[in-house]
Amino acid sequence: MRIDPITLELINHSLACIADEMALTTVRASYSSNLKGSMDLSAALCNHHGELIVQGLTLPMHLGSIPDAFAAIERKFGDTIRPGDMFILNDPFDGGTHLPDIYLLKPIFVEGALVAYACSIAHHSDIGGKVAGGNGCDGTEIYQEGLRIPPLKLYEGGVPNEAILEILERNVRVPVQVMGDLRAQLAACHVGERSLLNLIHKYGAQEFERYTSELISYTERLARQAIAALPDGAYRFTDYLDDDGIDPGPFPITVTITIKGDSLTADFTGTALQVKGGINSPIPFTKSATYACVRCLMDLHIPNNAGFFRPIEVIAPPGTLVNPVLPAAVAARGLTGFRIANVVMGALAQAAPDRIPAAEVGGDTGVSIGGYYADRRPFVFLEFLLASWGGRPNKDGIDGNSSVVVNFSNNPVEVIEAEQPLRIEQYGFVPDSGGAGKYRGGLALVRDYRFLGEECTLQIRSDRRVKLPYGLAGGKPGTPSLNILNPDRENKVLPAKPTLTIRRGDVYRHILAGAGGYGDPRERDRALVLKDVLDEKITPEYALREYGVAVDPATGALAEEELPAKRGH
Repeated sequence: MRIDPITLELINHSLACIADEMALTTVRASYSSNLKGSMDLSAALCNHHGELIVQGLTLPMHLGSIPDAFAAIERKFGDTIRPGDMFILNDPFDGGTHLPDIYLLKPIFVEGALVAYACSIAHHSDIGGKVAGGNGCDGTEIYQEGLRIPPLKLYEGGVPNEAILEILERNVRVPVQVMGDLRAQLAACHVGERSLLNLIHKYGAQEFERYTSELISYTERLARQAIAALPDGAYRFTDYLDDDGIDPGPFPITVTITIKGDSLTADFTGTALQVKGGINSPIPFTKSATYACVRCLMDLHIPNNAGFFRPIEVIAPPGTLVNPVLPAAVAARGLTGFRIANVVMGALAQAAPDRIPAAEVGGDTGVSIGGYYADRRPFVFLEFLLASWGGRPNKDGIDGNSSVVVNFSNNPVEVIEAEQPLRIEQYGFVPDSGGAGKYRGGLALVRDYRFLGEECTLQIRSDRRVKLPYGLAGGKPGTPSLNILNPDRENKVLPAKPTLTIRRGDVYRHILAGAGGYGDPRERDRALVLKDVLDEKITPEYALREYGVAVDPATGALAEEELPAKRGH
């Protein structure tokens, strides 16, 4: 039967609205700042085969992992799935990516027939384990990292499994937040089910399946066209993680992107073996990061569904940093996921040099602060800091923007101070931190936290201290990240991934890395250099040193004379 293009477009946009409604339901109903502020969550709908038919407005780097989560459910439960069931998992070696990310999958039935799944992923503020927040780099095996949930039925026939809920509640430091956030995920799945059933009622179950199958095929055709437009070839790139918090690095991540016709293979052979610390990236997360990067080369209007996965193959040898095996620690896999994105982008830049920016900051910094008030009530503060994009082939990098593969938001200062025993004493850009280039890299951010309680554990997950965000096409690298304890007192420089005890009045300062520049700095427009000086993004000294542009600090104008040799004239 003929596919009506108008109906196809109406269903496509209806599905997108449902997925966005699910994501916003999670944000509005959640308890933790990591969900309601940072929006570290995802929402999606899948067909009854577990293929993604639409994803919500949140984290692209989550969504490519959903097929693995569905496969884990299918392997275990198969034909026993019934109306009213709801599945839960977080096991990185059986469908998940790390323990704080809890997956909920709700099967949706019409007249007894399974037609779809509503899916919710959320990063919880705690999952037990040795470090509050569940993101510690200092664990050496997954058994130290918290509660590991295999694929289970959280609801069966509409009846909750109270044993699972009680086990979860008893194993986390802040049960009110965790259980509240889990209920927000449940609400999102229920909202998704209700809205999807309304859509199916409008068109009929048979037509819904026919049109969603066509949507996936349509996306695949467009994705293949986009890949076919790239030059055939093998493009190899390597970037590094500084360390794993236990052993010194650097640890290489290598990818060879092979484009042949309308298909693309990302082969991570040559990447370091899995490491002791918790930065190992399970294969679902590695695939998801790769998919998200390749998607950036496709047209904005291509639907976001499983169709664009189909032309992409990911090869990751078992036992490596990008496909660890038990009992690997994986809590801090986010750092490696962002570096995987940097590596894939670096390889794609060789195939599409006019479309790929220089390296962004190159990994979110995770800050976990956990402890107890005087009355022994627990608190856990968790946030992930992101900064800026690298210089682009025709524009500067964007300052203070999230990574291209996630849609995080940094938490508002007022919310942190209202909810936690913390005061944010500095939050702003760092001058002279973006890599110099014809198009400048985005600036680093600095954030100061003063602890107002009695005693707590501070755990930091950072990188880019040694191996800096790379520049492209002659652009210079960005600047290093930095952790400082009590900058106004002992000014102690901390390692990139420490766990330590801090006390009342202590100040922790984190400076994110600056992003890489694009193009020869000597080709930068003098007016842009002057604007950056006037905006206090760079200093006059930096302008002269990196760009050969002299700015009179007294008048704020370009000096009469420059250094021609430095400008390349």
